[in-house]
Amino acid sequence: MEKILTIDDMGFRGKRVLVRIDINSSVVDGVVQDSPRIKAHAETIKELMDFGAAVIILAHQGRPGDKDYTNMEQHAKLLSKYIGKQVKFVADVYGELAVSEIRKLKSGEALLLDNVRSVKEEMEKLKPEEFAETEYIRTLSNEADVFVNDAFSVSHRAQASVVGFVNLPAVAGRIMERELTSLAKIENPEKPMTFVLGGAKPEEKLKPMKSGRFDYVLTGGIVADLFLIARGKNLGKSNKLIESKYKDSLAAVKGLISENIKTPVDFAFDDNGRREITINELPIDKDIEDIGTKTIEEYKNIISKSKTILVGGTMGVVEKKSMQKGTIEILNAVADSGAFTLIGGGHAGESLEEFGIAADKFSYISLAGGALITYLAGEKLPGVEALKQ
Repeated sequence: MEKILTIDDMGFRGKRVLVRIDINSSVVDGVVQDSPRIKAHAETIKELMDFGAAVIILAHQGRPGDKDYTNMEQHAKLLSKYIGKQVKFVADVYGELAVSEIRKLKSGEALLLDNVRSVKEEMEKLKPEEFAETEYIRTLSNEADVFVNDAFSVSHRAQASVVGFVNLPAVAGRIMERELTSLAKIENPEKPMTFVLGGAKPEEKLKPMKSGRFDYVLTGGIVADLFLIARGKNLGKSNKLIESKYKDSLAAVKGLISENIKTPVDFAFDDNGRREITINELPIDKDIEDIGTKTIEEYKNIISKSKTILVGGTMGVVEKKSMQKGTIEILNAVADSGAFTLIGGGHAGESLEEFGIAADKFSYISLAGGALITYLAGEKLPGVEALKQ
C-alpha cells in the first residue's frame, strides 16, 4: 500500500503551508454556528503555527445559491477563538488581494481565504493535473511550499482545493490522520459487525450496505421507512413522502432486502406528545418520527452481542425532544457495549453533549458524513488518493 505522509514527516518552520479544512457549518439567521469541526481543525492549524509555519487556510461554506452559502469571515473569528491567536480573513481566494496578504504573512501567523466555492473552477469536472493548470490552483501553488489536506470529510469529492495541488509536497493533517487510522480498524473487524443506520439522505447511506461487510443493519428514520415500504408495508402518511421524494432510493432498497437488515416493529409519532403504536396498527395518518420501545429493546440486544459497531445517523427526529428516545437509548447501548465503536458525522455525533452522553465512551467520533459512507462502501476517496506517495 502506498504511504501517506503526515505532519510528523515534514518540517514546517519558515514554510508557507496551504491547509484544506472542512468547517462547513449550520447557518441560522445569517449566523454561522460553532461546531466540533471548527474546534478540531483549529488544533491542526495551531500546531502548524507553533511549528513556525505561515498558514494559508482553504475552506468552503454551502454551495452557491443555497441559503447557507456565505463568506468565511465568521469562520475566521471562530477559529481564532479556539487557536487563541488571530486568524485573518481575506475577502479573496486567489486574486491580487489574496496574493498580497499571503506574501505579508509571517511565520506563526494564519489567514483564511474566502469561500473556495466562489471560484468557478472549484467544482468543475477535471482531473487533478487539469486542476493544477488552472490559474486558481497555479496561483496558490506558487505561493506555498507544502499542501496539508486535513479535510477527510470532503475528500470523497474530486474538487480543485482537495485534489488539485499535485505540484506541491502533500501530507495529511491531524484530523485526516485520525480518521484514516480509525477506519483502518474496520478493514478486518472483530465480528459480529453492526451498522446502526438512520437519519435522512438515504441515497448516500445505502451504499455501504452493498458491500456485504455488516452482520446486522439496524435501521431507523427514512432508511427504515424505505425498507418497510419495500417489504410491502403501508405506513400511511409517510408513504407519500417516500414515494415522491425518494423514488430512486426505494428502487435501490428493493435489491438490498435481507434477513440481517432489521426494521422497526413499533413506532412513535407526535399526538400532542409522544405516542407509540405497533407495526400491526399501521397505516397511520401521521408522520412516523421515532422507533418505539420494543424496537429499542430488540436493537439493544443485537448491540450487546456486537464486537464492532458503526453509527450512521439518528433513529428519529431528534430536533423534537419527545422523539429523541430511540436515538438516546441506542447511543447509550453502543457506548456501553464494550465493542469498537465509531460514530459517523451528523446529528448523532454532534448531539452527544445535548443528550448527556460522554464522547469518550466511544472509540472514535468521525467528523465525516459522505466521505465516511463512501469509504465504507469500498470506494476510493480522491482526496486520500492524492496524498499517496
